[in-house]
Amino acid sequence: MSSMIDSRVDVDSHDSLRATTPEEPEQASSILLVEDDETLAITVRYNLQKEGFPVTLAADGLQGVRTARFQKPSLIVLDLMLPKIDGIEVCRLLRTWSSAPILVLTALDDERKVIEAFEAGADDYVTKPFRMSELLARVRALLRRTGEGQPHGAEVLVAGELILDLKAFRATYAGRELRLPPKEFRLLTALVRQPHTVFSRLELIRLVWGEDVVVDPRNVDVHIRSIRSQLEGDPDGSSLIQTVHGVGYRFAGELGPAN
Repeated sequence: MSSMIDSRVDVDSHDSLRATTPEEPEQASSILLVEDDETLAITVRYNLQKEGFPVTLAADGLQGVRTARFQKPSLIVLDLMLPKIDGIEVCRLLRTWSSAPILVLTALDDERKVIEAFEAGADDYVTKPFRMSELLARVRALLRRTGEGQPHGAEVLVAGELILDLKAFRATYAGRELRLPPKEFRLLTALVRQPHTVFSRLELIRLVWGEDVVVDPRNVDVHIRSIRSQLEGDPDGSSLIQTVHGVGYRFAGELGPAN
């Protein structure tokens, strides 16, 4: 197993894992695979490398967080069942400083665990056993949407106290910076771009996930709850993101000129 961690990275506690991001240069389109099943890890790495992606392996959650801090990968493929630190805790730790998309691998039948992973910051998931073609499609879809140029219009959207900097992937509300993973940032952007327009879950999936990835519509609900919680503290209700029962969601704010 070629999971090597730079010896200079010394982590003794969860608090130190939340430290500021190191200044090593970012590797473009690199993937960190955190998986303790060596056979599966080698197989997935082989297929990702065939697609042209540099891949680093980590065999447990602690190594995964250490490696992510040091290498700053473009995307993280993360098993939920890991030694030392489980995948959900890894998600929480990563989201204190990283916006890299996280694709979760899970063999669990418990839907609550998948939802918990989303709430901790995951962007998508694949259930084991999976087809390699599905995994590769989801990786390509996530990478294609990470940092891609926003189509047409202003680079900053302002709606009252909500400000979305599309180029920097940065969102603030009432002066607070929101810690939105890429999927949630794009979901919020899609709603804010067309205020008062009601989007069905399937329409939001096409806009955010893309046409070539099959997504459970309930994933949209999970991400909306997370966004609402950050905006106004209530995951089940919001004056900004409203539920239109039987249809979908709409953004109820008003777009104004960028400052």
